[in-house]
Amino acid sequence: MLLKLHDELTANAEITLEKFIGTENASLRGAFSQSEKLTFRATCPRVMGVRDVALRIRRDGGDGWDISFDVKEFGVFELTLDLAGLGEGLYWYSLVFLRGRETLFTDSIDNVHFRLLTKEGASFRLLVYENSFTTPEWFHGGTMYQIFPDRFAKSEKSPRRPDAVYEEDWDAPISQYGAYPGADVKNNLFYGGDLYGISEKLDRLWELGVTVIYLNPIFKAYSNHKYDTGDYMTVDESFGGHEAFRELVAKARDRGMRVILDGVFNHTGEDSRYFDRYRRYGGGAYGNRNSLYRDWYCFGSNEDEYLSWWGIRILPKLNHRNRACRRYFTGETGVGAMYVREGIGGWRLDVADELSDDFLDEFRRSVKEQDPEAVIIGEVWENAADKIAYGRRRRYFRGRQLDSVMNYPFRSACIDFVKNGNSNALAHTLTEIYSSYPKCVCDSLMNILGTHDTDRILTVLGDESYAGLSNTQLSTHVMKAEEKEKAKRLLKVASTIQYTVYGVPSLYYGDEAGLEGGHDPFCRRTYPWGNEDEELLFHYKRLGSLRRDLPIFAKGDFKVIDSKEGYIIYERALEKERVTVLANSSEEAVSVPFVGRDVLTGKQFDGLLEGESAVVLWNS
Repeated sequence: MLLKLHDELTANAEITLEKFIGTENASLRGAFSQSEKLTFRATCPRVMGVRDVALRIRRDGGDGWDISFDVKEFGVFELTLDLAGLGEGLYWYSLVFLRGRETLFTDSIDNVHFRLLTKEGASFRLLVYENSFTTPEWFHGGTMYQIFPDRFAKSEKSPRRPDAVYEEDWDAPISQYGAYPGADVKNNLFYGGDLYGISEKLDRLWELGVTVIYLNPIFKAYSNHKYDTGDYMTVDESFGGHEAFRELVAKARDRGMRVILDGVFNHTGEDSRYFDRYRRYGGGAYGNRNSLYRDWYCFGSNEDEYLSWWGIRILPKLNHRNRACRRYFTGETGVGAMYVREGIGGWRLDVADELSDDFLDEFRRSVKEQDPEAVIIGEVWENAADKIAYGRRRRYFRGRQLDSVMNYPFRSACIDFVKNGNSNALAHTLTEIYSSYPKCVCDSLMNILGTHDTDRILTVLGDESYAGLSNTQLSTHVMKAEEKEKAKRLLKVASTIQYTVYGVPSLYYGDEAGLEGGHDPFCRRTYPWGNEDEELLFHYKRLGSLRRDLPIFAKGDFKVIDSKEGYIIYERALEKERVTVLANSSEEAVSVPFVGRDVLTGKQFDGLLEGESAVVLWNS
């Protein structure tokens, strides 16, 4: 793809800019390894009178400098940038055009098209990462399945906790919730789901094409969600304990699946062996200035003044500036390395923005020393290439920290497209992310439509009234039949996009079965065994088979071919193979210049893209 620059000052004149890595066109890319050499070639029509071109570049936070292009022939300027000379880091660059006594600059419109201005405009991102940076090959092209352990499947093998409330009816609506969002709730209502139950359903997951099982926290904790960790070294007994954990990891591996754990390392629960507010463990930091864990937290002038996550008192924040605290998670015998030795496929790091660079650097080293193919995924809600969190630029993708992040920008743009027809925003987001991250990161992105932190995707797409309901109303609320049918059509479009763009789709348990629900805790209902929506279930099985059968989804290049209001067309390419995806969120059919066999349905596609539909065309 060429970058086009439109001259405001010279009518009908156009500059083309090309980027190359060797002989490979790299116009869409904005992240490169240190070993690569990046060539820019600008071609300027004679009528514009451009006599010189320069690259104005600066390291993030530093001063800039100009590098002149060489004149290859009249109107053709070229510059080869040796990235080893720049070094690892984040840079910003712009183009400077000299014409007579004028100095002209580029201004970004959508990161593909530019125009010439008489004053300095926007800069473009250039991320240079370490030569050794790779992401796990086994993860590319896979399909992830996220499970909230208490609500997926129960085996009746695990003991019950005496301090918990148990719902005997698996299909009963959630009855424990606050009067309003954010109200204090005990969160000790359990349905009895456990790790043994997950092991018993592995064959069902295999039918969905699942290669990665991502578990919400499983460590000992008071709550049902277990983001209030009580003991990182103990798998909760109500989930089956370590015996059930090891069985699940082994049985999953036997089927070609790997288990990823949720690492909640920014804070613990107040009811934990480390903080121990209620003296259940002995030796905790609360009320004990001599505790080994005292400096793992930040206390004020009295015991009840301490830092907590977002001011939530039951979640005291860990002090990772304390080396002993940090090494508990990042050391050779730390939590991260220990569970990798026990066979997990990697970690999803909760609230990664709040984990320090030192923590992430050390965590990656310890985990990768145990298994270089273990994956590390961060919970980051924005573009992670140049993220600023708490006043500091983060360096997640330079080779020393994360392999991937949860792709929330994709979720927002995809929902906007299927609900509102905003194809330009989806095209921009897909192109922006693809041009921001290293290619190996793009191949590893955790592409989500729903999680334990979001409203159920089916509800988001079809329910017109749930947003204004109280928690009491939400506990039993269901969509109208016509709303659900429309939501299913839109979900098929959204999930087809989710499964065919770059990255790894993450399916939140029950979305494939037609589960509904608003915000937490109503997005955490039990899986409806025996009452699944068979139409949706069949659709997701086809998508999973598609990813399993076509390697192009593991490493194929990506580009948007067209986006009009209501529909988008994009391509995946790997050597001579091509997959073209056409998605239409509007109710009206659209004629497009493509024909072929739709590999999702097996039917011949004649160029008429029906309303609220998507097709996947494969050509070898």
